[in-house]
Amino acid sequence: MNISNPIPALIEVERIMATDPDHVRLHHDPLYAHGSAFINGTYIDLDHAAIPITDMGLLQADACYDVVSVSKGQFFRLDDHLDRFERSCAKFRLRNPYSKAETAGMLTRLVQLIGAQSAYVWWFVTRGDMPEKGSDRGKPDAYENRLYAFALPYVFIADDEQRRRGLDVMISRKHIRIPPRAVDPTAKNFHGMDTRLSLFEATDQNADWCVLCDAQGNLTEAAGANIFVVKDGELYTPASGCLEGITRKTIFDLAAELRIPVHRRDIPADFLRNADEAFLTSTAGGIMPIRTVDGAPLAKGSDNRISVKLHNLYWNKRWDGWLGTKIDYNNLS
Repeated sequence: MNISNPIPALIEVERIMATDPDHVRLHHDPLYAHGSAFINGTYIDLDHAAIPITDMGLLQADACYDVVSVSKGQFFRLDDHLDRFERSCAKFRLRNPYSKAETAGMLTRLVQLIGAQSAYVWWFVTRGDMPEKGSDRGKPDAYENRLYAFALPYVFIADDEQRRRGLDVMISRKHIRIPPRAVDPTAKNFHGMDTRLSLFEATDQNADWCVLCDAQGNLTEAAGANIFVVKDGELYTPASGCLEGITRKTIFDLAAELRIPVHRRDIPADFLRNADEAFLTSTAGGIMPIRTVDGAPLAKGSDNRISVKLHNLYWNKRWDGWLGTKIDYNNLS
């Protein structure tokens, strides 16, 4: 596909993270070269981390999780992630064995161990093993919930080149999003076969990404990402059927700063196809502009000026310390 007018002036975040001294990886024990993990109260290298084969989180995706990123040695919106995680646990009747402060300390230690100033940190609570008495399986209190976590150097789900040219996105023809009455999408969960299969569908059609609709044909979200549509200088994003993403929340803040109106509402698929611009948002990618939907360029070659402006503002503010929690890499106590 030959599409001219590439997205201009996009900050090359991946290159900066890989080469700038304020971002590059610090000295660390070679044991943690690939990452660090927290398993059953013990810190361990990622290569040897494992969970019990009988854990219901593995057997039945009975778990909730969250992911926070680190850039320039700072967690971004750590408290927001921790708060969302607590809400997710409550919605799934799970209990984090550790307090919010203990969880934050554990996530910090994981990043310190790998020395990464740009990192990607997962943590999740599982139901644990089936109770000894099978008749107790319907009692949430009969399970011993477990917390696991790991950290690894930051990996972009859309690299500089993809974000610069813009993503080629399709609207899934084969799959719809799991309905909220089945699994609450506002609780970050492992029930991801709908989004995973849609991602494979996109690859089969030579697209980068796939967006799922609900049963009524309204947009919900993409695999691991929220979606925003730009029309006549204003932003639109689904009001329901999607994760209440932290990067999505950040777009609301940045749009207010730039005085760009944001509308949360039902969005039919055709509204995306006829957009001026569109972009995806994710902790693992930031703001990712879109250039085509179902093979057609958006707005006849839009320059994605709003998407790029938000992208650059997002990273510049993060690197200036906005909503950041600084990590002390010298303190491994």
